[in-house]
Amino acid sequence: MSNYLVFAGTTEGRRLIELLYRCGVSVCASVATGYGRQLLPDTVKVFADRLDQDEMTTMLQNLKFDCVIDATHPYAVEATRNIRRACEQTGTRYLRISRPSAQLDGCVYVEDARQAVEVLSATTGRALLTTGSKELDVFTSLPDFQKRLYPRILPALESLQRCLALGYPPGHIIAMQGPFSREMNRATLREVGASLLVTKDSGEAGGFPAKLAAAQDAGATAIVIGRPSADPGMGYRETVSRLVHEFGLEIPDTVPEELLL
Repeated sequence: MSNYLVFAGTTEGRRLIELLYRCGVSVCASVATGYGRQLLPDTVKVFADRLDQDEMTTMLQNLKFDCVIDATHPYAVEATRNIRRACEQTGTRYLRISRPSAQLDGCVYVEDARQAVEVLSATTGRALLTTGSKELDVFTSLPDFQKRLYPRILPALESLQRCLALGYPPGHIIAMQGPFSREMNRATLREVGASLLVTKDSGEAGGFPAKLAAAQDAGATAIVIGRPSADPGMGYRETVSRLVHEFGLEIPDTVPEELLL
């Protein structure tokens, strides 16, 4: 029986972990936070900590996984680099789940958060930030950020503490677990009176199309932070297919179809 490790920072990662567990194989998960641990089944062994490359290498050497699946976020460039290098050093099979990216009309595309701030500086009006808590410090360089910006973050204590420490007003912080529907995004934009939406190209699984559709509904301009680089991975369905054909993964008929798509 193969032994799998899934670096799970996305909905795809959590879905794959549930699939592997239902298939009766040995599966462990690695997440960066305690909140990420709470989103996974109690029956799965979870390593909840941010690991550098050396720590990842040591873990792979000690636990002898047959395959590592990198299901981290498309923007988690450093994490993906560390996982790939750790697999190379230990001779561990590495698979990367990626999300398709799309350049869509009607959006303002920027390279990073700093360029997003430059665009915001040239505009007026409130903005809903849906980029996560990691780069919220960059947005504080906007002179009137406390009045204009409404960050939407995960409902995790560390994320909330970070927002407050950076000076975001409590009344502007929206702590919710996504991905969100078009209707929820539209309602949030209208509730805070946002004429701007700042987001990342997180793909369909990350709710990106729903955000853009909601922005259009609400008459808001979408500022999209493009992906750092081409992501040489594969889709979720292809990853499952690889596990079936290369590792002999047997999927019972009782597995829900949504875990296979």
